[in-house]
Amino acid sequence: MTIQSVNHSIEQLKAYEMDKSNEELTREYGLGDIVKLASNENPTGCSPHVTLAITSKLGELSRYPDGAGQGLKQALADFLGCETKQIVLGNGSNELLNNITASFADGDDVIVYSQYAFSDYELASLGISERTQQVAAKNFAHDLPAMLETVNQTANCKMVIITNPNNPTGTVLVKDDLIKFIKKVPSEVLVVIDEAYIEFVPTLSCVDLIQEYDNVIVLRSFSKAYGLAALRIGYAVSSASIAEILNYTHQSFNTSTLAHAAATAAIKDQHFINQYLAFNHEQRQALYDGLDSLGVVYVKSATNFVMVNVGDGMDIYQTLIEQGVVVRPMVGYGLPAWIRVSVGLPEEINRFLDTLAQVLS
Repeated sequence: MTIQSVNHSIEQLKAYEMDKSNEELTREYGLGDIVKLASNENPTGCSPHVTLAITSKLGELSRYPDGAGQGLKQALADFLGCETKQIVLGNGSNELLNNITASFADGDDVIVYSQYAFSDYELASLGISERTQQVAAKNFAHDLPAMLETVNQTANCKMVIITNPNNPTGTVLVKDDLIKFIKKVPSEVLVVIDEAYIEFVPTLSCVDLIQEYDNVIVLRSFSKAYGLAALRIGYAVSSASIAEILNYTHQSFNTSTLAHAAATAAIKDQHFINQYLAFNHEQRQALYDGLDSLGVVYVKSATNFVMVNVGDGMDIYQTLIEQGVVVRPMVGYGLPAWIRVSVGLPEEINRFLDTLAQVLS
Protein backbone atom coordinates (compact mmCIF):
# COMPACT_ATOMS: atom_id res chain seq x y z
CA MET A 1 0.00 0.00 0.00
CA THR A 2 1.28 3.46 -0.89
CA ILE A 3 1.32 5.91 2.00
CA GLN A 4 -0.34 9.16 1.05
CA SER A 5 1.42 12.48 1.62
CA VAL A 6 0.72 14.13 4.97
CA ASN A 7 0.52 17.66 6.26
CA HIS A 8 4.04 19.14 6.14
CA SER A 9 3.75 20.21 9.77
CA ILE A 10 3.07 16.59 10.78
CA GLU A 11 6.41 15.60 9.28
CA GLN A 12 8.15 17.85 11.83
CA LEU A 13 6.60 16.14 14.82
CA LYS A 14 8.62 14.15 17.31
CA ALA A 15 6.65 11.46 19.10
CA TYR A 16 6.13 11.92 22.83
CA GLU A 17 8.65 9.75 24.67
CA MET A 18 6.65 7.44 26.91
CA ASP A 19 8.10 5.55 29.85
CA LYS A 20 8.79 1.88 29.41
CA SER A 21 6.48 -0.36 31.40
CA ASN A 22 7.81 -2.52 34.23
CA GLU A 23 7.22 -5.55 32.01
CA GLU A 24 9.39 -4.07 29.25
CA LEU A 25 12.15 -3.17 31.70
CA THR A 26 12.09 -6.64 33.22
CA ARG A 27 12.26 -8.20 29.76
CA GLU A 28 15.10 -5.96 28.55
CA TYR A 29 17.24 -5.75 31.68
CA GLY A 30 16.11 -8.66 33.84
CA LEU A 31 15.05 -6.27 36.57
CA GLY A 32 12.79 -7.34 39.42
CA ASP A 33 12.80 -4.30 41.67
CA ILE A 34 12.00 -1.14 39.73
CA VAL A 35 11.58 2.43 41.01
CA LYS A 36 9.74 4.73 38.57
CA LEU A 37 10.39 8.43 39.10
CA ALA A 38 9.74 9.65 35.57
CA SER A 39 6.10 10.70 35.20
CA ASN A 40 5.33 12.89 38.23
CA GLU A 41 2.61 10.59 39.54
CA ASN A 42 1.28 10.70 43.10
CA PRO A 43 3.23 7.89 44.81
CA THR A 44 0.73 7.73 47.68
CA GLY A 45 -2.12 6.73 45.37
CA CYS A 46 -5.53 8.38 45.35
CA SER A 47 -8.26 9.24 47.83
CA PRO A 48 -10.01 6.20 49.38
CA HIS A 49 -13.28 7.84 48.33
CA VAL A 50 -12.19 7.37 44.73
CA THR A 51 -11.97 3.60 45.14
CA LEU A 52 -15.47 3.48 46.60
CA ALA A 53 -16.82 5.66 43.81
CA ILE A 54 -15.33 3.43 41.11
CA THR A 55 -16.63 0.28 42.80
CA SER A 56 -20.15 1.71 42.85
CA LYS A 57 -20.06 2.08 39.05
CA LEU A 58 -18.78 -1.39 38.11
CA GLY A 59 -22.31 -2.55 37.31
CA GLU A 60 -22.56 0.11 34.59
CA LEU A 61 -19.62 -0.96 32.41
CA SER A 62 -21.87 -2.19 29.61
CA ARG A 63 -23.48 1.24 29.26
CA TYR A 64 -22.10 4.34 27.58
CA PRO A 65 -21.12 7.18 29.93
CA ASP A 66 -23.02 10.43 30.32
CA GLY A 67 -21.63 12.21 27.28
CA ALA A 68 -21.94 15.61 28.96
CA GLY A 69 -20.45 14.47 32.28
CA GLN A 70 -22.93 16.68 34.13
CA GLY A 71 -22.29 15.19 37.57
CA LEU A 72 -18.56 15.90 37.38
CA LYS A 73 -19.13 19.32 35.84
CA GLN A 74 -21.42 20.26 38.73
CA ALA A 75 -18.84 19.11 41.29
CA LEU A 76 -16.18 21.15 39.50
CA ALA A 77 -18.43 24.20 39.22
CA ASP A 78 -19.13 24.06 42.95
CA PHE A 79 -15.42 23.74 43.70
CA LEU A 80 -14.24 26.45 41.29
CA GLY A 81 -17.08 28.93 41.72
CA CYS A 82 -18.12 28.97 38.07
CA GLU A 83 -21.01 27.62 35.98
CA THR A 84 -21.19 24.14 34.45
CA LYS A 85 -21.53 25.69 30.99
CA GLN A 86 -17.99 27.06 31.39
CA ILE A 87 -16.44 23.59 31.80
CA VAL A 88 -15.24 21.11 29.17
CA LEU A 89 -14.12 17.59 30.07
CA GLY A 90 -11.28 15.85 28.29
CA ASN A 91 -9.31 12.61 28.12
CA GLY A 92 -6.49 14.30 29.99
CA SER A 93 -5.55 17.92 29.40
CA ASN A 94 -3.63 16.74 26.30
CA GLU A 95 -6.86 15.99 24.44
CA LEU A 96 -8.24 19.36 25.48
CA LEU A 97 -5.19 21.13 24.07
CA ASN A 98 -5.60 19.29 20.78
CA ASN A 99 -9.30 20.19 20.76
CA ILE A 100 -8.51 23.87 21.38
CA THR A 101 -5.91 24.13 18.62
CA ALA A 102 -8.12 22.24 16.14
CA SER A 103 -11.15 24.39 16.98
CA PHE A 104 -9.56 27.83 16.89
CA ALA A 105 -6.42 27.65 14.69
CA ASP A 106 -5.65 26.67 11.13
CA GLY A 107 -2.62 26.42 8.85
CA ASP A 108 -2.21 30.19 8.51
CA ASP A 109 -2.21 30.89 12.25
CA VAL A 110 0.74 31.12 14.64
CA ILE A 111 0.81 29.50 18.08
CA VAL A 112 3.32 30.86 20.62
CA TYR A 113 4.79 28.95 23.56
CA SER A 114 7.93 28.95 25.69
CA GLN A 115 11.18 27.09 25.41
CA TYR A 116 11.46 24.36 28.08
CA ALA A 117 7.68 23.96 28.26
CA PHE A 118 5.66 20.75 27.96
CA SER A 119 6.49 18.95 24.70
CA ASP A 120 2.82 18.38 23.84
CA TYR A 121 2.45 22.07 23.01
CA GLU A 122 4.64 21.56 19.98
CA LEU A 123 2.82 18.32 19.12
CA ALA A 124 -0.60 19.99 19.30
CA SER A 125 0.56 23.09 17.46
CA LEU A 126 2.36 21.38 14.58
CA GLY A 127 -0.64 19.12 14.12
CA ILE A 128 -2.51 22.23 12.93
CA SER A 129 0.03 24.73 11.66
CA GLU A 130 3.65 24.86 10.50
CA ARG A 131 3.90 28.38 11.91
CA THR A 132 4.67 27.80 15.58
CA GLN A 133 6.85 30.21 17.54
CA GLN A 134 8.93 29.09 20.51
CA VAL A 135 10.18 31.95 22.71
CA ALA A 136 13.50 31.56 24.57
CA ALA A 137 13.13 30.91 28.30
CA LYS A 138 14.75 33.02 31.00
CA ASN A 139 16.29 31.19 33.97
CA PHE A 140 14.39 28.04 32.91
CA ALA A 141 11.09 29.96 33.16
CA HIS A 142 8.72 31.71 30.74
CA ASP A 143 9.97 35.13 29.67
CA LEU A 144 6.61 36.92 29.64
CA PRO A 145 7.86 40.25 28.22
CA ALA A 146 9.54 38.42 25.33
CA MET A 147 6.44 36.30 24.76
CA LEU A 148 4.23 39.40 24.76
CA GLU A 149 6.51 41.07 22.22
CA THR A 150 6.34 37.97 20.02
CA VAL A 151 2.55 37.82 20.24
CA ASN A 152 2.15 41.49 19.39
CA GLN A 153 4.66 41.48 16.53
CA THR A 154 3.55 38.23 14.89
CA ALA A 155 0.97 38.42 12.14
CA ASN A 156 -1.88 35.92 12.45
CA CYS A 157 -0.97 35.02 16.04
CA LYS A 158 -3.98 33.04 17.22
CA MET A 159 -2.89 31.53 20.52
CA VAL A 160 -0.27 31.72 23.28
CA ILE A 161 0.23 28.84 25.71
CA ILE A 162 1.46 29.47 29.26
CA THR A 163 2.32 26.80 31.84
CA ASN A 164 2.15 27.59 35.54
CA PRO A 165 3.82 25.87 37.33
CA ASN A 166 5.99 24.83 34.41
CA ASN A 167 6.79 21.27 33.40
CA PRO A 168 9.61 20.13 33.18
CA THR A 169 11.47 22.89 35.05
CA GLY A 170 9.20 23.36 38.10
CA THR A 171 9.41 27.16 37.86
CA VAL A 172 6.44 29.47 38.51
CA LEU A 173 5.11 32.78 37.25
CA VAL A 174 3.77 35.45 39.61
CA LYS A 175 0.03 35.84 39.11
CA ASP A 176 0.20 39.64 38.96
CA ASP A 177 2.71 39.33 36.10
CA LEU A 178 0.35 36.98 34.31
CA ILE A 179 -2.55 39.40 34.71
CA LYS A 180 -0.44 42.26 33.29
CA PHE A 181 0.50 39.96 30.40
CA ILE A 182 -3.13 39.02 29.65
CA LYS A 183 -4.23 42.65 29.73
CA LYS A 184 -1.74 43.50 26.98
CA VAL A 185 -2.50 40.51 24.75
CA PRO A 186 -4.92 41.38 21.92
CA SER A 187 -8.43 40.19 22.75
CA GLU A 188 -8.57 38.08 19.58
CA VAL A 189 -5.57 35.99 20.74
CA LEU A 190 -6.41 33.04 22.99
CA VAL A 191 -4.37 32.72 26.19
CA VAL A 192 -4.27 29.06 27.22
CA ILE A 193 -2.97 28.59 30.78
CA ASP A 194 -1.98 25.02 31.61
CA GLU A 195 -2.42 24.45 35.36
CA ALA A 196 -1.75 20.70 35.50
CA TYR A 197 0.35 21.25 38.64
CA ILE A 198 -1.64 24.09 40.21
CA GLU A 199 -2.56 22.06 43.31
CA PHE A 200 1.03 22.49 44.46
CA VAL A 201 0.71 26.31 44.37
CA PRO A 202 -3.06 26.98 44.52
CA THR A 203 -2.63 30.74 45.08
CA LEU A 204 -1.47 31.01 41.45
CA SER A 205 -4.79 29.76 40.05
CA CYS A 206 -6.10 31.82 37.13
CA VAL A 207 -9.59 30.31 37.01
CA ASP A 208 -11.03 33.55 38.38
CA LEU A 209 -9.70 35.42 35.33
CA ILE A 210 -12.14 33.70 32.96
CA GLN A 211 -14.92 35.91 34.32
CA GLU A 212 -13.10 39.05 33.20
CA TYR A 213 -11.19 37.92 30.09
CA ASP A 214 -13.14 36.15 27.35
CA ASN A 215 -9.94 34.96 25.66
CA VAL A 216 -8.55 32.98 28.63
CA ILE A 217 -8.77 29.18 28.84
CA VAL A 218 -7.45 27.32 31.91
CA LEU A 219 -6.50 23.63 31.67
CA ARG A 220 -6.48 21.30 34.67
CA SER A 221 -5.63 17.63 35.23
CA PHE A 222 -6.51 14.89 37.71
CA SER A 223 -3.40 12.90 36.74
CA LYS A 224 -0.91 14.51 39.09
CA ALA A 225 -1.85 15.56 42.63
CA TYR A 226 -5.17 13.68 42.57
CA GLY A 227 -3.49 10.41 41.57
CA LEU A 228 -5.84 9.47 38.70
CA ALA A 229 -3.29 9.16 35.88
CA ALA A 230 -4.63 5.78 34.73
CA LEU A 231 -8.12 7.18 34.18
CA ARG A 232 -7.08 10.04 31.84
CA ILE A 233 -9.40 12.82 32.99
CA GLY A 234 -8.88 16.57 32.78
CA TYR A 235 -10.93 19.68 32.15
CA ALA A 236 -10.88 23.18 30.70
CA VAL A 237 -12.51 26.27 32.20
CA SER A 238 -13.29 29.31 30.05
CA SER A 239 -16.00 31.71 29.00
CA ALA A 240 -19.28 30.01 28.19
CA SER A 241 -18.92 30.92 24.50
CA ILE A 242 -15.54 29.16 24.17
CA ALA A 243 -16.71 26.17 26.22
CA GLU A 244 -19.77 25.81 23.98
CA ILE A 245 -17.54 25.43 20.92
CA LEU A 246 -15.19 22.96 22.63
CA ASN A 247 -18.09 20.88 23.94
CA TYR A 248 -19.44 20.75 20.39
CA THR A 249 -16.16 19.79 18.72
CA HIS A 250 -14.72 17.16 21.08
CA GLN A 251 -15.14 13.45 20.42
CA SER A 252 -18.36 11.81 21.63
CA PHE A 253 -18.02 9.89 24.91
CA ASN A 254 -14.42 11.06 25.27
CA THR A 255 -14.42 10.52 29.04
CA SER A 256 -15.60 7.42 30.89
CA THR A 257 -18.12 6.64 33.62
CA LEU A 258 -15.34 5.46 35.93
CA ALA A 259 -13.33 8.64 35.30
CA HIS A 260 -16.38 10.80 36.05
CA ALA A 261 -17.07 8.99 39.31
CA ALA A 262 -13.43 8.99 40.39
CA ALA A 263 -12.83 12.67 39.61
CA THR A 264 -16.06 13.71 41.34
CA ALA A 265 -15.00 11.89 44.50
CA ALA A 266 -11.45 13.22 44.22
CA ILE A 267 -12.41 16.90 43.93
CA LYS A 268 -14.58 16.58 47.03
CA ASP A 269 -11.75 15.15 49.15
CA GLN A 270 -9.47 18.14 49.64
CA HIS A 271 -8.25 16.63 52.92
CA PHE A 272 -6.44 13.98 50.87
CA ILE A 273 -4.86 16.67 48.69
CA ASN A 274 -3.68 18.67 51.72
CA GLN A 275 -2.11 15.54 53.20
CA TYR A 276 -0.34 14.77 49.94
CA LEU A 277 0.95 18.33 49.57
CA ALA A 278 2.49 18.16 53.05
CA PHE A 279 4.05 14.78 52.21
CA ASN A 280 5.39 16.08 48.90
CA HIS A 281 6.91 19.17 50.53
CA GLU A 282 8.74 17.01 53.06
CA GLN A 283 10.02 14.49 50.52
CA ARG A 284 11.05 17.16 48.02
CA GLN A 285 13.21 18.69 50.75
CA ALA A 286 14.72 15.27 51.41
CA LEU A 287 15.55 15.05 47.71
CA TYR A 288 17.14 18.53 47.81
CA ASP A 289 19.20 17.55 50.85
CA GLY A 290 20.44 14.41 49.15
CA LEU A 291 21.36 16.25 45.97
CA ASP A 292 23.14 18.93 48.01
CA SER A 293 25.20 16.23 49.72
CA LEU A 294 26.25 14.95 46.30
CA GLY A 295 27.14 18.45 45.13
CA VAL A 296 24.67 18.18 42.24
CA VAL A 297 23.03 21.25 40.71
CA TYR A 298 19.23 21.32 40.44
CA VAL A 299 16.41 23.79 39.82
CA LYS A 300 14.25 24.60 42.84
CA SER A 301 10.75 23.35 42.07
CA ALA A 302 7.24 24.29 43.16
CA THR A 303 5.90 20.90 42.10
CA ASN A 304 6.37 17.15 42.65
CA PHE A 305 9.45 16.85 40.44
CA VAL A 306 12.95 18.30 40.33
CA MET A 307 15.19 18.92 37.31
CA VAL A 308 18.78 17.84 38.01
CA ASN A 309 22.03 18.58 36.14
CA VAL A 310 24.06 15.36 35.93
CA GLY A 311 26.45 16.36 33.12
CA ASP A 312 25.27 13.84 30.53
CA GLY A 313 21.57 13.24 30.97
CA MET A 314 21.13 10.37 28.52
CA ASP A 315 24.15 8.47 29.82
CA ILE A 316 23.07 8.81 33.44
CA TYR A 317 19.46 7.99 32.52
CA GLN A 318 20.53 4.79 30.80
CA THR A 319 22.86 3.78 33.63
CA LEU A 320 20.13 4.41 36.23
CA ILE A 321 17.66 2.29 34.24
CA GLU A 322 20.12 -0.59 34.24
CA GLN A 323 20.07 -0.33 38.04
CA GLY A 324 16.25 -0.34 38.13
CA VAL A 325 15.74 3.41 38.64
CA VAL A 326 13.70 5.19 35.96
CA VAL A 327 13.88 8.98 35.57
CA ARG A 328 13.17 11.31 32.62
CA PRO A 329 16.00 12.48 30.33
CA MET A 330 15.70 16.11 29.19
CA VAL A 331 17.57 15.90 25.89
CA GLY A 332 14.28 16.18 24.01
CA TYR A 333 13.77 19.60 25.61
CA GLY A 334 17.19 20.82 24.50
CA LEU A 335 18.66 20.15 27.96
CA PRO A 336 21.08 17.26 27.35
CA ALA A 337 22.86 17.65 30.69
CA TRP A 338 19.67 17.28 32.73
CA ILE A 339 17.24 14.66 34.02
CA ARG A 340 13.88 15.16 35.72
CA VAL A 341 13.12 13.22 38.90
CA SER A 342 9.66 12.78 40.42
CA VAL A 343 9.26 13.16 44.17
CA GLY A 344 8.53 9.61 45.28
CA LEU A 345 8.20 7.67 48.51
CA PRO A 346 11.08 7.96 51.03
CA GLU A 347 12.48 4.57 50.05
CA GLU A 348 12.29 5.50 46.35
CA ILE A 349 14.13 8.77 46.89
CA ASN A 350 16.80 7.01 48.93
CA ARG A 351 17.17 4.36 46.21
CA PHE A 352 17.59 7.08 43.56
CA LEU A 353 20.12 9.06 45.61
CA ASP A 354 22.18 5.97 46.50
CA THR A 355 22.21 4.77 42.91
CA LEU A 356 23.03 8.25 41.56
CA ALA A 357 25.95 8.49 44.02
CA GLN A 358 27.33 5.19 42.73
CA VAL A 359 26.87 6.21 39.09
CA LEU A 360 28.50 9.61 39.50
CA SER A 361 31.45 8.16 41.35
